[in-house]
Amino acid sequence: MEFSPNSSFLYMLAVIVILFIMVQSVFFLVRSYRHGKEIGMDMAKLKKMILSTAIFTIAPAVSILLGVLTLSKFLGIPLPWIRMSVIGALTYELPAATSTANALGISLSQTITDPKNYTAIAWVMTLGIMPSIVLTPILMRPIQKGIVSIQTKDKKWGEIFMSAMFLGMISAFLGMVFANVRSGLAGFIPLFVLLVSAALMTVCGLLIRKCRWNFLQTYALPISMIGAMVFAAVITPVIGG
Repeated sequence: MEFSPNSSFLYMLAVIVILFIMVQSVFFLVRSYRHGKEIGMDMAKLKKMILSTAIFTIAPAVSILLGVLTLSKFLGIPLPWIRMSVIGALTYELPAATSTANALGISLSQTITDPKNYTAIAWVMTLGIMPSIVLTPILMRPIQKGIVSIQTKDKKWGEIFMSAMFLGMISAFLGMVFANVRSGLAGFIPLFVLLVSAALMTVCGLLIRKCRWNFLQTYALPISMIGAMVFAAVITPVIGG
C-alpha cells in the first residue's frame, strides 16, 4: 500500500491528540475558575483576565495556523497539526523539518511519499525538542532561585539581568531573520516584518505612556504580532518572496 502523509490513520491520531489537549484545557480552566471563586477573588477581575488571556491567544493561534499550512505542503496536514498544537513553535518546527529535508535532498514544494523520509523528519522534530522537556524540570527551579536571589540583592541589576536574558533569547532567532539577505530584496522580508512588529510595539508603548491607554498593556503583544503577520502576508507576494 502506498504511503500517504494524509492517511486516515494519521488524521485519527491527530484528532485524538487535539481532543485530549482541548479537554485538558477546559478541565484546568474550570478548576481555576472554581478555585478563584472559592478563595474569594474578585469575579469581575477574574472574568476580565480570562477574556484578555483569550484575546492574547489569537496572535499565537494565527501563527500556528500559518505554521500548519506551511508544513503541510510537504508533510501533509496531520503531523504539522499535531506538532503545532502540542508545541506551537513555528520557530522550531519549520527549521527542524526544513534542515532535515535539505539533508535528505527532498524538495519542500512536493508532498513526501517516501515513508523513510517522512519518519526521519518526524524523528528529528521529536528528538530535537526533547532536551527542553527533560531539562526544564531539572534546571527551572535552580534558575528561578538564582534570579530571585539577584533581584533580592539588587532590584535594578535584576531587571537588567532579565532584560539581557530576554534579548539573548530573541537573538537566537536573528539568524533566521538575516539568513537570506544576500539573495536579494525578497531576503529582507523577515527583517521588514521584524521592523514593522517593533514599530507597532513602540506605538503601543507610546500610547500607554503618553495617552494613558493602559488597556493596551494586555493587547500590545497580540497587536504587534498580528500586525506583523498581516504585513508579511501583504508584502511577500508584492516583493515576490
